[in-house]
Parts: sequence; structure tokens; C-alpha cells
Amino acid sequence: MRTRRKGRTRVLRLLLVLCALPAVFATATPANATDATPVTRAATATPAHAADPAPATQAAYLADRLRENPVHVTDQLPREVPRSTAPDFARLAKKTGVPTYVLVLPTLSSTDGEQLLGAVHDRLGRDGLYVLMEGTGIAQARAYGVRAPDDAAVTVTQYELAYDAGALQSFEHFVDVVAQGGKKAASRAEAARETYRDDGEPAEMYIGPSDRQNQSFLTGILLTGVPLSILLLAAYARRGRTGRPALRLIAPGAALLSAAAIALTAPVVFDETKSSAARPPTPADLSARVERVAAGLKQDPVYADPESPRVLDARQLDRLHERIRDFRRSDGGGPVYVSLVPQTPESESAGDADLFAAAVHAKVGEDGVYVVADPDDGTIDVLNHGLRLDSSHLSFDLPDSLTLGDSRADEADDHLLGERLDRLMTFLDETPRTDRPQSEPAPAAAPRAADENTLPALYSTDFWPGLFVGAFAALLLTGIAAGMTWIVRGLLRRRSPMPEPFDRMPFTAPTEPSESYLRRTAYNELIALSAEFTDQEDRDRAWDRLDAALLLVDGDPGRARRPGVDPATLVAVIVLARAGRAALTGRPSNLCCGVNPLHGPAGHRHHVRVSAEGNRRRLLPVCAPCRDTAVAEPGGIPGRLLKLPDPALGNTRLPYYDITDGPLTAVPDGIGRLVDKVRETAGVH
Repeated sequence: MRTRRKGRTRVLRLLLVLCALPAVFATATPANATDATPVTRAATATPAHAADPAPATQAAYLADRLRENPVHVTDQLPREVPRSTAPDFARLAKKTGVPTYVLVLPTLSSTDGEQLLGAVHDRLGRDGLYVLMEGTGIAQARAYGVRAPDDAAVTVTQYELAYDAGALQSFEHFVDVVAQGGKKAASRAEAARETYRDDGEPAEMYIGPSDRQNQSFLTGILLTGVPLSILLLAAYARRGRTGRPALRLIAPGAALLSAAAIALTAPVVFDETKSSAARPPTPADLSARVERVAAGLKQDPVYADPESPRVLDARQLDRLHERIRDFRRSDGGGPVYVSLVPQTPESESAGDADLFAAAVHAKVGEDGVYVVADPDDGTIDVLNHGLRLDSSHLSFDLPDSLTLGDSRADEADDHLLGERLDRLMTFLDETPRTDRPQSEPAPAAAPRAADENTLPALYSTDFWPGLFVGAFAALLLTGIAAGMTWIVRGLLRRRSPMPEPFDRMPFTAPTEPSESYLRRTAYNELIALSAEFTDQEDRDRAWDRLDAALLLVDGDPGRARRPGVDPATLVAVIVLARAGRAALTGRPSNLCCGVNPLHGPAGHRHHVRVSAEGNRRRLLPVCAPCRDTAVAEPGGIPGRLLKLPDPALGNTRLPYYDITDGPLTAVPDGIGRLVDKVRETAGVH
């Protein structure tokens, strides 16, 4: 009987133990908050969990924040997403039509966003749309107990928005898609995938400082290059010709107008003023994290950021506290403050651990060794503020395996921070003591947040070098234009040989020249005269004659080759060009043959018969052959007269002085009078 009772007792005890095991496992809390509970998306609320006796986890802390306010903006990103923008997120969240809870956190590589949202939802115990933003982008969104196109909205936002759109605009885009409903959101997500699968992501919305420098450089180049090119090219094209005063003002006027247009247009085209969508943080935004960490360190010398995953378990934490107490009681020791806080470029200290430690030291108000351990990348920074420790030993003798970690630390989720912090305390114990307290030098201040995202003025930075480059480019362009002109002229000369030098050239002088002959001869004579000029010291008389000839063709020798210039004008061009070439030879003549101006210079005047009928005579300057004819055979002069077609009479040709009242009628009065007549006709004085 006793044996049976003992057997029954053992069975009852075993049953009690088996019944107690589920209760034990139900109350156990895992080390990592994100692994605490599975993610559920049921249509009904998840049953409440048993009370968690362990320290607040990442998910529990975030759930508490959302219980206070449905939008939680971290204080670790004031330069990118200030906490003061929380009301704007809350205003946008109301547009979704369902309860919406928003977490804006730093980007933490060791955090699984979907698991985190599930754990936060389970601890908060409220259904709704949960959105996790890491930095400025939508990382995850999950709907618990409500209908909302969370996946489609995330897809559309990630595909349609540029990566630099900013947190508020990304969230606004997300909210707009959610408000469209499931079908429209799904269709839009599929369209976004198709659109950007091959075309890549949308263009950036903001430019950086280097882009602004390029804009300034280009503006400087254009501001000097374009006006100076106009002036230099116009001067090269004119090359000493006087021209009309009004025409001479065209190039400077065009240069001035182009400079004004560039100066006024550039700020309109390059109108960017910011390099990102970040709003300027308030002083409270910039001081919030330091105050939070300092307040925590006043209560406990080890402060673990509650927004980050745990990297120290309870055993490691107890060990670290024990080592800190021992160091404080040691000879030459003192307080040690450990901050397990991420250091990001968007933080108030711009990712500078030294600056963060100095700010925390100032808020805590006690000297000691301040340790900044980053739970995200695993780096450790150690700074002495006021203890009798050899600061150079701390700065230069700390092994990299302790401050940066090794391959084992890189592979571990917690970066082996517990083990490395324990080694750090051993290093501090062995650090040489000094007679007097030492402190780290004050670190350089972080960039002003108000200026960090503001682009420099357009007329600054590389604008000034651009001015010099523009001037050089204008000179180079003018040189290239001159070289190309020389090459083209050389080719044209080969196709249309230049007239012989003036003093060796027998003039061809048809009495009834064709228009093609006159056009070709006028062009060749102009080109020949232009080519024979070398510098401004050439005779002014030659310049005057070339200038008058060019006025007849509007300053363009090529116009003489094109139809549209009347024969009388072409003859005047030929006469003036040949007279200019004669002046360059040193044997200028002011008289041109009045019988046929194409004959060339005249020696003296003579009464000649100008009509085959009757005995009508005119006093004309004559060349040597015409003088001989007038003496030996007076009746032959009418046959030698230059006859040009009269436009009013069709093909009928009349003596050149009878078919026009233009400058050519001044030929009998001399070349000087012809030049004056051309200028009077052109309105140049």
C-alpha cells in the first residue's frame, strides 16, 4: 500500500511540474524586443500579454510613446526630421481615414521593421495602420484590424518619389495613395513598377553644393564669354572699317544686352535655394537628445538608447556597473558614463561622437570618462573630461579592435559591445595617472543646421573663376573664328583666283558687262583689297575707299556675289576697290576714267563726244587709251562708253551716268567725290 501511495505521489508531482511549464514560458521575456511576439494581422485585436517584468524593450518604449501621441518623431534626426514636425505628420495621418500610428526613427541596420511594427502593435493593443519611417523614407507599413492598402502605398511612394523628397512629402504621398482605396492603390502600384522598372528612379528634387558650384561656374563663363565674344568677333569682322556710327554701336549694344540678359536670367533658371527638404530645427529640437541622455546618466552611469535594439544583456549590464564602481573607487579613478546611443550625420552633433560627449558632459555637470558606444555600427569613443588620466594614452593607445571592432564584432548583431566595454574598463584601470586632471580639447562646433541645407548664392564660389574662363573662351573662340576664316578665304581664292597686284594688272573693261561678271569682279576686288591691308598704319585714303565700297554691300563682301545688288552699285564697288588698291601701291589717283570707270585711273580731263548722233560733248577725265581715241578718232568714244541696263527699259542699255542717280554719277568728279557720295547716300558723316 505504501508503495502504491509513493507512486501516485510521484505522478502527481510530475503532472504539477508539466502544468507549471507553460506559465513559466509565458512570463519569460526575450532579450531582443523585436523577437518578443509574432506579427499578426488578424481582423480582431490581439489578446493582451502578461506583464513584462524585464526592463522596457525597444518595442515597449515605442508603444508607450504612441500611447501618449499617435505620432512619435525621434529626437535623433533634428537636422533631417525635427521633432517639431510631429504636428504636420499628425495632420497628414488623419487623411488616411483609419487610426494611424507613425514612428519616425533613425535607420538602424539591426532592426527588422516588420517585426518591430508587430511587436509595437501587440504592446499597444490598438488596431490601426502602423507606419515606420527610417530617416526620410517609408520603411514599412502594416494594417492591423483595419482595411488599408499598406503594401501598395509603400510601393508607390518608393517608386514615384525621388529619394531626396524628404520625410513629410514621402508621408504625404503615402497617405494620398492610402486614401484612394485598395483597387486604385493596387493599380497605381503596378503602374509604378512598370514605369520605373526600366527607367530607373525619378530625378532628384534638390541639388547639392557641387551642383550649385557648377551653376555658378557656368554663369560666370556666360557672363563674360558671350559679351566679349560679340565685341571681339565684331571687331575682327570690321577690322578697322569706319562704317556708320549707328552701326558701330550695334556690337557694344548687343554685348551689353546679352550681359544684362544673362545676369537677369541666370537666377531665374538656377532658382534653387535649398539642398534638401529638411526644415530648420528649433533650438529645442537640437538639444532634446542631449538632455534625454544626460538625464538618464544622472540616474544610471550606463544609458541605453530605448529607441535602439538592446546590445547588452542583464549579465553584461551588471558586470559593466560593477567595473564602473570599482574604477570610481580606484586611485586616480572617477566616474565613467557610458552612452549606448547611435551617432548619425542627422543628429545635433552631425555624427561627431566627441562633440556629443562634450555636450552630454556639460549637461551632466560632472567630470569623468565619457564613453560613446554606437549600437548600430559598433564603434566606441572614449573621452576624458577632468580625471587624472593620461589623455594621450587614451587617444593613441586604444587598440582598434576595441574602438572599431574586428571581424567577429562585425558579424555579431550586438557588435560584441558587452565584451569590448569590459575590455575598455580593463584598459582604463591600466591607464597611467597624472598629477593634474586632464581634459579633451573643445571639439569644433557642428555646422549650423540653418545653413547646412542652404545653397550658396549663385554669384559666389566658382562664379569668379568662371569669369576668367569665360574671357579666355571668348579669346579662344575669336582665334578659332579667325583661323577658320583664313582657311575658308584660302579655299575661295583657289576657286576664284584673286586679281593680280594692282600695278601689274591689265584691267579688263567690257563696255556692256554682264551682271555675273560685275558680281564676280566686285567680290574679287573687295577680297583682294582686304587681304592687302596689314595694319592701321595703311593710308587713310585706302581705308576710306575700302570703307565706302563695303558700305555699298552692307559690310559683307559676300553680298556682292549674290543677286540683288544693281549693276551701277557693283561698278561703284569695283571702282572704289581698285582705287583703294592703287592707294596702297603708293601711286594713288583721284581721277577715274569717265568714259568707262572700269578702265581705271585717268591722267587728265578732255572734252569728248558722248553721242554717236550729233556733236554733244562732255568734259570727262580720260585714261590714256580714251584720250588717244578722243584725239585721233572722236567718233569712237561713244562706242567705248560703259553702258548698263536700265531696269525701267528692260534690256536697253544706257551710259552709266544716265541710268542712275546713285553714287556712280560722281565718278567724273573724282574718287574723293565718289566716296563722299557713297557716305551721303548711306547717311554716314
